Amino acid sequence: MNGVINCLKPPGMTSHDVVDFLRKQLGTKKVGHGGTLDPGAAGVLPIFVGKATKAVEFFEVSEKEYVAEMTLGVTTDTGDNMGKVLETKDCNTESASIIEVFNKFVGKIQQIPPMYSAVRHKGKKLYELARQGIVVERKPRTVEIYSIELIKYEKPRVLFRVSCSRGTYIRTLCEDIGRALGCGAHLSCLIRTKLGPFKISHAITLEDIKASVSSGKSQEILMSIDKILSTFMSSVIIQLRNEKSFFKGTEFPIENISTEPDNENQYAVIYDQKKQFLGVGKIFYRGLNILVKVQKSFL
Repeated sequence: MNGVINCLKPPGMTSHDVVDFLRKQLGTKKVGHGGTLDPGAAGVLPIFVGKATKAVEFFEVSEKEYVAEMTLGVTTDTGDNMGKVLETKDCNTESASIIEVFNKFVGKIQQIPPMYSAVRHKGKKLYELARQGIVVERKPRTVEIYSIELIKYEKPRVLFRVSCSRGTYIRTLCEDIGRALGCGAHLSCLIRTKLGPFKISHAITLEDIKASVSSGKSQEILMSIDKILSTFMSSVIIQLRNEKSFFKGTEFPIENISTEPDNENQYAVIYDQKKQFLGVGKIFYRGLNILVKVQKSFL
C-alpha cells in the first residue's frame, strides 16, 4: 500500500495521534505526515503511506494557507486558547486599524518560535522545557507572509485568512499583531485550508478513511505519489540508455523536460520509456545543457 491521503485532522488530536490511528487502520507501520498541526488546530494534514513516506521532504517548502480566529485584548502563556491568561485589556480597535497592521506583516518577517513548540533546544523540545517553567532564549527566524485577508471582525474576535511559508507560527503572528495594535491578542481557532497541492475541499475525515478500509476500498483514498509531485514539479521521461545512470546516481543530460528549470534547485518527476514512475531527480544547468541526477528513487 503506497500513496498519499489528504486527511482532515480534527481538533483535539496531535498529528502523531492521527498517524497512530491510521497505522492501525491501514495495517502498516510505514505511515508519516507532512506539516505538523497543533492539537487544538484542524484541517489539512497530508498522510504518506508506504514508499510515499520518501516524498515528505519535498513538501517541506510548500505554501500554507489558514483561516484563523484571533481574540484581541487577551494574551496567554501559550499564544492560543489552550494556555493560561496572562493579561486582559480593553480593545477599541476598528477594522481599518486591523487591516493597516495586517499589511505591515506581509512579506518577509522575523518570528521568535514560541516556548510551547516542538523546536529543539540542546536536545529537548521547547514545550518540554515550558512545562517545567523554563524559558530559554530563542533566535528569530525569517518566514514569509504572502497575504493576510480580514474576513470578519466582531469585537474582540477577528477572523482572517493568511497564506504563508513553511515555519510560520500563526500563534506568534497573532501575538505580534496584538502587540502592534496595543491591546494584545491570542489565537483562538485555527484551520489549515491548504498545504501545497492539498486543499481542505478534498480532505477526507478519519471516519471516512476508517469506512473505506472496512469496506475494502482503501486504495480509493490513496493518491499516487507521482501525481501529487507532478502538481509542482516538472516531468521527465528518460531514455533507456540513461536508466543505469539514474540508478547509479550519476548525472546525465536530458532534453524532454516538461518545463525548463528556473533555478538551480528544481526537482523533476522521472519516468522511464514505459512511463513507469522511477523517482525524483534534481535538475540543474551546466553551460547550455540541462542535467538530471537522482534525488530519491521510489522503486
